[in-house]
Amino acid sequence: MSGGQNRPVAGALWMLVTGLLFVAVTATVKHLGDRVPAPEAAFLRYLLGLVFLLPMLGGLRQARLGRRALTLFSLRGLVHALGVMLWFYAMTQIPIAEVTAMNYVSPVYVSLGAALFLGERLRWPRLAAIVVALIGVLIILRPGFREVSTGHLAMVGTAIFFAGSYLIAKIMSDEVAPSVVVAMLSIFVTIGLAPFAVAVWVWPTWSELGWLFLVATLATTGHFTMTLAFRAAPITVTQPVTFLQLIWATALGYYAFGEGLDAFVVLGGVIVIAAVLVITLREARMRAVQEPAQTP
Repeated sequence: MSGGQNRPVAGALWMLVTGLLFVAVTATVKHLGDRVPAPEAAFLRYLLGLVFLLPMLGGLRQARLGRRALTLFSLRGLVHALGVMLWFYAMTQIPIAEVTAMNYVSPVYVSLGAALFLGERLRWPRLAAIVVALIGVLIILRPGFREVSTGHLAMVGTAIFFAGSYLIAKIMSDEVAPSVVVAMLSIFVTIGLAPFAVAVWVWPTWSELGWLFLVATLATTGHFTMTLAFRAAPITVTQPVTFLQLIWATALGYYAFGEGLDAFVVLGGVIVIAAVLVITLREARMRAVQEPAQTP
């Protein structure tokens, strides 16, 4: 364990704050509604969020990115933009708890993508966890027993596109500074969303712009506190805390937006969470074995 990751309580608390901030993002988007089309809302969220990149401009100028890096960042921007648009759309169509539960599936697709495209071995414990997670998704969707809406399909696409974005980030994180990876995502997602936003554009009110700036602020702060959590404690400590988001999202949907409590969604979400936790803990143990011990 590195010297910076020896404060488990601090790590857990920072991840607790992160979860609350991300649930607040979800609630704000839900409150905003669907008058502003999903592509435009997503574009404005990222455009307004570019103000938070100002402290990073010096690092971006020094990065001197080559053609390969710019190509991969462009590809990631497009993939992530598609995922963001689908997520904004899903928020207007299905309950918060279902959005949150289905979003947990993204690490499962990351594991599959890492095996297919990055050459990582897919051992049977991880494969079993993936199968279990997909069973959890089927319990949430219950095809044949209820209508699978466009919102549900959008969340399936969201998880897949976000997984693709993460895999590209994983490649680039070995080549450039993390701050550059984050900044390039914001820039290229904004560019990628622009044509989709223009195609469905309606003029937002000042109130709607204010809510979208709040979304950008909450999301940016959430990513910052998540970084603090990862610095303070290993992922085996911080990852389980993220699953409290499902509880908060379910309670928020029930009390703030009048959404019903669906036992199948909760059950499926818990199954997905358990499978993702197995994958996360196993990969953390493998990294601990592969990496040499570091002293403070």
